[in-house]
Amino acid sequence: MIYELRITNYELKNHKSKIVNLKSKILLLLTAYCLLPAAIFAEQKSLTIAAASDLSFALKEIAKQFEINTGTRVVLSFGSTGMLARQIENGAPFDIFFAANEKYIDELKNGGLIIPDTQKLYAQGRIVLAANKTYGINAKKLEDLLDPSIKKISIANPDHAPYGIAAKEALLKLELWDKLKPKLVYGEIIRQALQYLQTGDVPVGIIALSVANVPEITYTPIDNILHNPINQAAAVIKKTKAEKEAREFIHYVTSPIGRPIMKKYGFLLPGEF
Repeated sequence: MIYELRITNYELKNHKSKIVNLKSKILLLLTAYCLLPAAIFAEQKSLTIAAASDLSFALKEIAKQFEINTGTRVVLSFGSTGMLARQIENGAPFDIFFAANEKYIDELKNGGLIIPDTQKLYAQGRIVLAANKTYGINAKKLEDLLDPSIKKISIANPDHAPYGIAAKEALLKLELWDKLKPKLVYGEIIRQALQYLQTGDVPVGIIALSVANVPEITYTPIDNILHNPINQAAAVIKKTKAEKEAREFIHYVTSPIGRPIMKKYGFLLPGEF
């Protein structure tokens, strides 16, 4: 009986020792956890950017480099400049707006929706006359669109898309608008006008140079004296919670890293126009 009690006391002491060791290990783990750099647990910064669809190639490339260089995640939302502006007016949670026409940035500024000193002209766009290769159409100037064999012409919707507005201005300048209007097929954004060309739904179109370098089409630049300058501007949205990162991104687009990418897609840059 005495022997049995001694064994029980030994086991109890051994059990207590294990508990003490376990507590020590937990304490060490908690101490190490607290000493880890705060950056590991910090929420990753992110930017949500509204951008005109003519930037869909260039801005994706720039955003990728920005993420690598800064660690800031970038979410891009492309659309018609006019429609994106309306979304921002209705409270859409964007941090930056890259417009294809500076007048939309001016309107948001007048409405108190952007941070005024962040407004920046970042590029000037060009339009081109494009043709799907499979049709074999030799359209090099806008007057060629009068050819009866050309039944459809795609452009972006001139009611809200800056490149559609420029296309309309060029056709009006040459007194072609009324003659060609029955042939026009509107894309809600410039990428949709391009898509109509790529798929062969239409044989020719007037699109942005920045999205024209695709294998399905050939294109010829349209003289920019035929339309108002497509001056493109950006600004930080007033309600942003990432103002520092938003300012950095706008600067990045026209930095020595961003400029070559923009030029690759046919944009003229500040200082060149």
